[in-house]
Amino acid sequence: MLSIIKSLSPRQKRTIMLLLDTALVVFALSFAFAVQTLPENAFATMIHYLPVLPYMVATTIGASMYLGICAVRLNSYETGAIGQTAVFSGCLVLASVVFSSIAGLDLPLGVHFVFGVSFFLFSVISRTILLQVLLAIYRRSAPRFRVLIYGAGTTGMQLTSALRGHETIEPVAFVDDNRALQGLTVARLPVFAPARISEIVKTYKIDRVLLAIPSVSPPKQAQIARRLQKMGLEVQTLPSFAQLIGEEALVDKLKPVSSHKFLNRAEVEESLGESVGCYEDRVVLISGAGGSIGSELCRQVLDCRPSKMVLYELSELALYNVDMELRQLAEGTTIEIVPILGSVTDSRQVRKVMNEHGVQVVLHAAAYKHVPLVESNPLSGLVNNVFGTQTLAQQAAKAGVERFILVSSDKAVRPTNVMGASKRLAEFVVQDIAQRIPVGKGPIYTMVRFGNVLGSSGSVIPLFQDQVTRGGPLTVTDPSVSRYFMTVQEAVKLVLQTGSLAQGGEVFVLDMGKPVPIMHLARQVIESAGYTVRDDTHPDGDIEIRITGLRPGEKLTEELTLSGDLVATRHPKIFSAREDALSEIEIATALRGLREAFVASDEVMARDVVMRWVEGFNASRLPAQERHAVRG
Repeated sequence: MLSIIKSLSPRQKRTIMLLLDTALVVFALSFAFAVQTLPENAFATMIHYLPVLPYMVATTIGASMYLGICAVRLNSYETGAIGQTAVFSGCLVLASVVFSSIAGLDLPLGVHFVFGVSFFLFSVISRTILLQVLLAIYRRSAPRFRVLIYGAGTTGMQLTSALRGHETIEPVAFVDDNRALQGLTVARLPVFAPARISEIVKTYKIDRVLLAIPSVSPPKQAQIARRLQKMGLEVQTLPSFAQLIGEEALVDKLKPVSSHKFLNRAEVEESLGESVGCYEDRVVLISGAGGSIGSELCRQVLDCRPSKMVLYELSELALYNVDMELRQLAEGTTIEIVPILGSVTDSRQVRKVMNEHGVQVVLHAAAYKHVPLVESNPLSGLVNNVFGTQTLAQQAAKAGVERFILVSSDKAVRPTNVMGASKRLAEFVVQDIAQRIPVGKGPIYTMVRFGNVLGSSGSVIPLFQDQVTRGGPLTVTDPSVSRYFMTVQEAVKLVLQTGSLAQGGEVFVLDMGKPVPIMHLARQVIESAGYTVRDDTHPDGDIEIRITGLRPGEKLTEELTLSGDLVATRHPKIFSAREDALSEIEIATALRGLREAFVASDEVMARDVVMRWVEGFNASRLPAQERHAVRG
């Protein structure tokens, strides 16, 4: 049956409806003759009316085609079509009066009026019945999604009307936050309170929920959607009409605000100046080239016109992306781009790469830097960050490299986490190698220490922006936590400028301004996206900020130096820190202990080594079972 219905052409469908209307005219006339008091019975009256009937049929066909009644789809037969049917009925009444008078039939006006009313009712009822019959056929012939519509307003009602004739979707009920609508019937569907969704889903066997609330802010829609998805429901959102026709600025809503907008200070925008000479016409190796800092190092070094850039990266995808980007940027130049897939802990590969390509400058940005991940995987973090730095620095000396710059972190200062401790040990390694190389006989080693980079992978701004798009909440570990921030562009620019300032063994510290409270930053991200913060003062706000508690190894505030003793340099934003270093014997002992811990796969032993040699890292910050093991 369904295949036959689908095979009908629009012309055939119109013909069927014309035949239906013609049959309804005869039926309505018979009904009018039967219910009215006439000199003769209904059958005899119809016999007298037969000469008029062909004209009525012709009028029916003509008026139906003219008014478009026969072309109205059954699933679109709503208020407008019903009004057209009323006009159609009026035309037939007028035609019946005129033709009956011409034929000399003495019929009371009441007969014509009953005919018109009955035709109108029969027409509406027959089409409603036909629609239900067709829907029943569709339901039996194809699986249907039973949907619950969230929102019984104008959009919800329009959506219901559009779905009523859909082959696979069946609207069964509404839910709405408006208490005035709850308990009512809207568009022939019951309206329930959202609190009853679980009950409704079971009772009505709901498969999908359609959010028809475009006036509600996206964060609140996302919150509703997540709550429904937890019930195992498929959730879809209907855009507003303003969005569909382009009146609403969707791009501004969807495009994340640039990270530098949250810097709360003037960004460093000066050129590299004389520092360009440290990289121009040289072979530059950038480790961790595919990371946030590494890729920006690549871009800015490319502007210095080196002869060759060696991109050293462990992640295949990250290396592919940065390689493709740099090749496009280097078009039209003679700069050679060399992608190397490998680990900085592989001494044979590092030695081969440096000798084969004649590396002259090393920018070491490769590191495992995400605090919670390194805290959960301390051995991997220590091996990569400490031994990787040692391998790269030693091979740089053997290969006759001119400069070696280690990108460090403010978390290396009195670290409370393994990641920070690994960066501090990496600084010790570079300082040790720098002390053992006579001036002018090897690379100029230096370290650059700075804080958080806005917009880098895993940093707080992208996390907050992602949480905003999902409707919140924004998660902050502690109300008092604060951090130093720089944009990746200005951080890299200052790192490259230390190349012309370095004499050997220095720890450079970048001026990052004042620390920024993370709570303030979270509010900025919410408000920059056009939303409001939901808290005790504003319970109707869009997005809340939730306090989750400090993570293992996390500080409330960060420091940039151990002693606070900074020496100014030629650059107003770059300072040199005066800090003690480990002796050759001490660093050798520390590294030997780390190797033994790695071979034994003993995390407690590794933490014990870190606790012994890194100032500020103590057992009170370790988990209870590990503190006991260390002390035992």
